[in-house]
Amino acid sequence: MKKIIFTFLLAASFVGTAQEKEEKTFSLSGTVDTYFRGNISGGNYDTAPGSSFANQPGFALGMINLVAAYEGEKVGFVADMVYGPRGVDAVFNSVGNSSIVNQLYAYWNVSDKVKLTMGNFNTFLGYEVISPAANFNYSTSYLFSYGPFSHTGLKADFTLSENTSLMLAIMNPTDATEFNPTGNYAFGAQLGLSGQYFNFLYDSGAYEVDFTGGFDVSETFFLGVNAAYFSGGDEAPGFYGAALYPQIATSDSFKIGLRTEYFVEDGDFGAIGTGVEDSSVFATTLTGNYSIGSLTIIPELRLDSASEAAFVGDKALSSFALAAVYSF
Repeated sequence: MKKIIFTFLLAASFVGTAQEKEEKTFSLSGTVDTYFRGNISGGNYDTAPGSSFANQPGFALGMINLVAAYEGEKVGFVADMVYGPRGVDAVFNSVGNSSIVNQLYAYWNVSDKVKLTMGNFNTFLGYEVISPAANFNYSTSYLFSYGPFSHTGLKADFTLSENTSLMLAIMNPTDATEFNPTGNYAFGAQLGLSGQYFNFLYDSGAYEVDFTGGFDVSETFFLGVNAAYFSGGDEAPGFYGAALYPQIATSDSFKIGLRTEYFVEDGDFGAIGTGVEDSSVFATTLTGNYSIGSLTIIPELRLDSASEAAFVGDKALSSFALAAVYSF
C-alpha cells in the first residue's frame, strides 16, 4: 500500500510540474440583451408565439450572460452563468427554478484527436442555441424550444479526419441538469461530416433524431437547415418538423435573413397550445442584423399560422420585435 501511495504521489508531482509549465488563458465574455415586442394582429396584447424566449409584451428584459473560461493546452473549464428572465427560462428545470448555471464543465484534451468533457453543457441537438448572440434570429423556433436545452454527463469528442468528427455521451435524463433523480441514463451521439451534423438522443424509451447543417451558396448567401423527429415512446406524444434559414449579407454591418419552419405535434405534445392532437404550425420570421461595433440591433417580423386556434381564439398571430444584443 505504501508503494502504491508513493507511486501515486510521485505521478501527481510530475503532473503538477507539467501543469505549471502549461500555458493557460483566463477569459471573461458574455452578452446583455433587451427587447420590445408587440402584436400586429391576432390574440390579446400579451399573446405570444409558443416558442421559448422573447415572449413578453412591451419593453422587456432578456438576460445577462457571463462566461468564465480557463483554457490550457490539456485541461480547462467553462462556467457559464445567466441572470434575468431569459436565463430563468433556459434553466427551467433546476432545483427551485432559480439556478443561474447555464453550463458548468471541465475538459481534458487527451490527445490531438480525443477530448473528454464532464459536467453540464448545452445540447448538441438543433440549429439554435440559448445565447442570443449566437443566433441570427432573436425569437426562437419551435424545434429549438421543445428539444432539450442542456445535458449533464460525460461526453467524448473524436476527430476522425480533417472533415469528420464523432461525439458519444452518457448523461442524466433529459432536463435533469443538477443531479440524476431516477437512476436512469440517456445516451447521445453526433456524427459530423464537413460541417453537417447528424444527431441522436435516446432517453428511457424516448428518442430524437436531428439533422443540423448549412451551406455557403455564395460569399454573401448562406442557407441553414434543421430537421428533427422526437418520439416520446410507449405511445407518448412527440413532434417533428423542419426549418430553413436563408441569410444574405448586404454589407459588413448588415445582414437579412428568413426562418421558415413547419412544426407538427405527433399526438398532443402541448407545444403549440391548441389542445388538439396532431396540430401543426407554420412560422415565418423575417430578421435583420445591424452591427454597430459590439452592439447588434435586431428588428424582426414574425407570422405564426396554426392548424387550430392556438392564439386565444385565433389561428394566426403576427408580431414585431426589436432587440438589442451587446457582446463583450
